[in-house]
Amino acid sequence: MKIPRLLFGVLLSLLALLAPAYAVQPATMRLDYYHTGSATTETFSFDRVVIEPLPWPGNLSRTIDDTNLGNYYFEVRDAASDAVLYSRGFGSIYSEWSDTEEAKKLKRTFSESLRFPAPMVPVKIVLKERREGKDVDFHEVWTTNIDPKDKFIDRAKPPSPGPLLTLQKMGEPKTKVNLLMVGDGYTAAERGKFEKDAKRAVEILFSRSPFKEHRKDFNVWGLCPPAAQSGISRPSTGVYRNSPIGTSYDTFGSERYVMTTNNRALRDVASYAPYEFIEILANANTYGGGGIFNLYATVAIDSQWAPYLFVHEFGHHFAGLADEYYTSDVAYESQSQRIEPWEPNATALLDPATLKWKDLVEPGTPLPTPWRKADFEAYEHDIQAERRKIRAEDRPESEMNALFEKEKKHEDELLGTDKYSDRVGAFEGANYEARGYYRPQENCIMFTRYERFCAVCRRGIERIIRMYATE
Repeated sequence: MKIPRLLFGVLLSLLALLAPAYAVQPATMRLDYYHTGSATTETFSFDRVVIEPLPWPGNLSRTIDDTNLGNYYFEVRDAASDAVLYSRGFGSIYSEWSDTEEAKKLKRTFSESLRFPAPMVPVKIVLKERREGKDVDFHEVWTTNIDPKDKFIDRAKPPSPGPLLTLQKMGEPKTKVNLLMVGDGYTAAERGKFEKDAKRAVEILFSRSPFKEHRKDFNVWGLCPPAAQSGISRPSTGVYRNSPIGTSYDTFGSERYVMTTNNRALRDVASYAPYEFIEILANANTYGGGGIFNLYATVAIDSQWAPYLFVHEFGHHFAGLADEYYTSDVAYESQSQRIEPWEPNATALLDPATLKWKDLVEPGTPLPTPWRKADFEAYEHDIQAERRKIRAEDRPESEMNALFEKEKKHEDELLGTDKYSDRVGAFEGANYEARGYYRPQENCIMFTRYERFCAVCRRGIERIIRMYATE
């Protein structure tokens, strides 16, 4: 096959950047920067460039991201030829925060990072943003240049978080998906507990399809920096912990949303593992978790609902899956207009003839697809009211668990007995909205505490696995 001249030039530039490409992995370079703004303004500023302690873990033959996923997208471009040498889509905490009520009142600054194979030639970093509510295309918002010979690139190693735990190794990092489990809120004496928790989390993940069928495609590692006190912060109950990663409940005012804004600490810890994806195991038992595409996911590992929380939130982080639920309290402002979401499992159904998962829709399935929506919403209204009451009165976690068990039983029965329960279609109610957004199947782990991903979510996950793991 004859390679077009332009493509051939791009390939030569890529090999020059990553040489010696397939014999020795290049170093891992990371650009840390600050993302500042409000609901209406946004700026970016340079922080530092570092060389991480370990070589680049990824597959050098799959450096270009063509998935069109994420709120943001960055490119590493050869400064001389402008050829794209590496690219990835991702989400950010800033993007979520900018949709909150707080963002209308003040400005905040968040630390963010871009990781890529260390170049041998000067490069330009191009950051692009998908402007939600306006269109679905990426627009360039910031650029900066990096010369790999710059003496100010930080090559010092950060403090070690402790020994690297090999939880599952199926091959060399460059041939596998590399998942890192990071413990937060574990004291040095609880190191053994972290190891047990991490191993339990591994078995949870690979008990669910399609991860179960692709277990051989994953390496899983563990790191657990020791904490001075056991547990993580939960400000709504007056609990504060200076945990190594800074993981906390009550992110953006949502009592169940567990995240960290201490990006520098997380990145310095994680740099001691060959990773592409991060799962933070919070040493806590109150229901909670979170996940952002290509950033990280979290789970309160001792919650009774940790299996659901872990897999659901990891779906966000790993494959950019949207939340399909819409009756729970969320901190984000409702969108004023409907545009087609970039997430693979949600649609505005602006044109049923071009539905992005239409190939999975069985002939004769109506679009939109009818379901017992009114019955579901009436029941969920009462459940959410009781949920808020339990939290407001700070009642035992066992009461919340009992409520969730009751809710799950009812949901499984209601959503599993409709005419189109077993079909792919377009079921209204998704993406935190009761009207105007649709999910692929009546039930899915991205909608309720159901045990399984729907067909569209499974396909989205497998697409990312193929992007990172070789056959």
